[in-house]
Amino acid sequence: MEFRLLGPVGAWHAGRRLGPSTAQHRTVLAMLLLEPGRPVPVARLQTALWGSEPPESSRNAVQGHISRLRRLLAPFPEAALTTSARGYCLTAGRDRVDLHRFRDLVRDAGGEPDPGRAADLLRAALTLWQGPPLADVAGRWLPDVVVPGLEEERLAALERRVELDLRQGRHQEVAAELTPLVGEHPLRERLASLLMTALSRGDHRTEALAVFRGVRRRFAEELGIEPGEELQRLHQAILAGRDRTAAHGGSPPAPAQNPAVPRHLPPDTEPFTARQDELAALDRLTAPGPDQALAPCVVTGTGGVGKTTLAVHWAHRARDRFPDGQLYVNLQGYGPTHAARSPAEAVRLFLDALQVPPELIPATLDAQAGLYRSLLAGRRMLILLDNALDADQVRPLLPSATGCLALITSRAELTGLVAAEGARTLSLRSFSPAESRELLARRLGKDKVGAEPQAVDDIVSRCAGLPLALSIVAARAHTRPAFPLHALITGLEEADGPDEPGSLDVFDGGDTGTNLRTVFSWSYRALSPDAARLFRLKGLLPAPEISTSAAASLAGITVRDARRLLTELTRANLAAEPSPGRYGWHDLLRAYAEELTLLHDSDGERREALHRLLDHYLHSAHLGDGLLEMLHRVPLTLPGPGPDVVVARITDRAQSLAWFGREHRTLLAAIRHAARAGFDAHAWQLACACWGFLSQEGRSDDQVAMYRTALEAALRLADPAAQAHVRVGLAQALIRLGQDGTSGAHLRQALTLFRTLRDPVGQGVCLTYLSVLEDRQGRYAEGLALCEEALRLHRSAGDRAGEGRVLNNVGWFHARLGAYGEALRRCEEALLIHRELDDQPGESATLDSMGYIHHLLGQYEEAIAYYLRSLSWRGGNRALGARTLQRLGEAQVAAGRVAEGRQTLGRALDLVAELAPGDAGALRARIDGLAGHPPR
Repeated sequence: MEFRLLGPVGAWHAGRRLGPSTAQHRTVLAMLLLEPGRPVPVARLQTALWGSEPPESSRNAVQGHISRLRRLLAPFPEAALTTSARGYCLTAGRDRVDLHRFRDLVRDAGGEPDPGRAADLLRAALTLWQGPPLADVAGRWLPDVVVPGLEEERLAALERRVELDLRQGRHQEVAAELTPLVGEHPLRERLASLLMTALSRGDHRTEALAVFRGVRRRFAEELGIEPGEELQRLHQAILAGRDRTAAHGGSPPAPAQNPAVPRHLPPDTEPFTARQDELAALDRLTAPGPDQALAPCVVTGTGGVGKTTLAVHWAHRARDRFPDGQLYVNLQGYGPTHAARSPAEAVRLFLDALQVPPELIPATLDAQAGLYRSLLAGRRMLILLDNALDADQVRPLLPSATGCLALITSRAELTGLVAAEGARTLSLRSFSPAESRELLARRLGKDKVGAEPQAVDDIVSRCAGLPLALSIVAARAHTRPAFPLHALITGLEEADGPDEPGSLDVFDGGDTGTNLRTVFSWSYRALSPDAARLFRLKGLLPAPEISTSAAASLAGITVRDARRLLTELTRANLAAEPSPGRYGWHDLLRAYAEELTLLHDSDGERREALHRLLDHYLHSAHLGDGLLEMLHRVPLTLPGPGPDVVVARITDRAQSLAWFGREHRTLLAAIRHAARAGFDAHAWQLACACWGFLSQEGRSDDQVAMYRTALEAALRLADPAAQAHVRVGLAQALIRLGQDGTSGAHLRQALTLFRTLRDPVGQGVCLTYLSVLEDRQGRYAEGLALCEEALRLHRSAGDRAGEGRVLNNVGWFHARLGAYGEALRRCEEALLIHRELDDQPGESATLDSMGYIHHLLGQYEEAIAYYLRSLSWRGGNRALGARTLQRLGEAQVAAGRVAEGRQTLGRALDLVAELAPGDAGALRARIDGLAGHPPR
């Protein structure tokens, strides 16, 4: 018996397909075969069959599918389907599953020194593909999550085989094979590079250069960028006649080097001799099982006990077991704001580390996780997931490849991973007295420690075996090398009086020796007064990191002074500098700082400091927002920043995007913190100042969360202008998420408020967004009437930019109603205004509308040209680019360029599924309907 996944799914015997007969049965079989020999939890099968909301009867249905598969496989002892507490497991040899035979052949080819033999192995691997993988399964999970990764594996193997064929002088065969493939994948640079090489070495230099020009044009029109360095170097070489050494059988240049092996572990500590028992336990826990699979391993323990230090050291020690690389991410599960890093952000970091081009990264978390797991297939890699919050945060990051290990650290026990994924755990204890002395001896030197044994015993006793506490003591000793060690604990008893704040009580074991607050105080008391004040005030910060300019605003000092004080804190181990100009701290240190500011700084001082900090974020965000293009937005006017507030230096669009990219999580926390602390004006204004970035990046969920907090603040203020601004921003995000009813209610309330305020621009923006809802419902005449009224309002206000943008919408609705001549006339009026004002976003939107009108007129090539011109700006805006890509794809299909159109629609779907999930189903059905559609 053999099983096939690379095409129609099923079990074959003696050349005959035995089944399964239904798509749902095939889905279950495919899930079991993707990881043969490993249990697949029922929950994962439910997700594959029904998505995130399986029916109540789904568990029984899964059991029924398993029973039918058992009957199908019963006559064949080489395939055993078993049940355990961890799920269902289908045990079958890798040589019986075409996917795993393919991967084994690809792996063997990678280790084959003979190019001809390696090419033959890859050729044999590729012949196993009988069509699109998993072609006839049920549900969207496998096609959306797993298939993109499998297709990437096929293309990578094909490219490697082509490289080897070129080395053997098969230029004509390669050129004939690659020409249609480059047409199917016009933005895949490696395919284009190989085709250019084959043509050049086959004496078709002109055609090779034409390929480059075509690729370069597509990159410029669709992505707004130049091709990569490899392709450009090859182009120059062909122009200079240098890439012809193998045209008649000579040796071609060496193939492109393999991507660099990721080595992303943090630096190891100095000589690490403690924790020998735990290191040996990790060796045992991470040993391969009977099927060579590596179960996830979780290191748990209290804060400050040294989980990360142990995990990083073991990872360095074991890195030879994982020659294909090591990945690392701090999941920030436990911190002052509880703003853990999302699985989507972590997966994106891993895809970047694995050198996946941004344009090839899928939009949804499930698809990204599937691509990530596919890239790990056949590799031996270590994935270190540090500071995890819970099992749900970790699951999307777990590798499925048998040779890859996930090592996780967390304060939680993560029992869910133990139950469902068979994870193994190591609970980390505090240091023994001997290990504590050893750490002090390594940090301070054996002579200094040996000279004061009683003082060392006191330090060891009071630090209670917490490596963090011991490290802070050692740091203070380094800053005061002339002090005897006994001086480090002088005054400890006085510090433990009844007035000591209580937020660190969880680290008090009942006596002074287990009070971490006291240990922190030793370093704090060594600070200069100004540094001590900054340390206290940073307890007000609602985020785990701060920039130099934010710290300057917080303390009301210059940037230069802030940098100096932050350096002092860093040297005292009371802050860290994870990246230049950004400073973070352990969450225990923040808790201690918060206690100190409540104890030593007055209510007025704390409120003024927080006011300055929020002013910094508000005015920096407002400055950056003004450099980002945004259609249909009500202008936000702010009073100037208060005294001693430092605004970030942001001078262009790129700097604005970079600043928001660094700070957006801090800004979310700042809005929540402002609302809780009574700074309601800052809360709503800061949300509005983030609108442009969140909208352009398609972060609609973040925008909704932010604006809901802002709306609560605006309602508390009873400020109609604030409520109107916030409701418009909230409605715009809800429209993106497909929540039309709720967004319409907010828009109508905002319109009433703007009418009361006699704000014609605000009214016009509300009417414009309401027209979008009418357009979605097919009420084009009503939408046109709303836009005509909005146009009148913008003209009455002298808002020339708003007039141009609404004119475009008027043209759009005329086109929807079939009045194509009037539609073009209105759009041409809009285009004149946009060009007069140098309004690139407005011009781009109008070019998009004109493409749509020409499409309706049956002028498909003209439509395609307008859409491509529109994408020259919109290609950098995910939300707007998704719409134009969808229309471009339809125009290409109508023009008979079906394969090209289907690919363009696929790119649009990746964006739409993330940005406007309510619209994704119809687009997905449209793409499916084009499969096998012949060109006209």
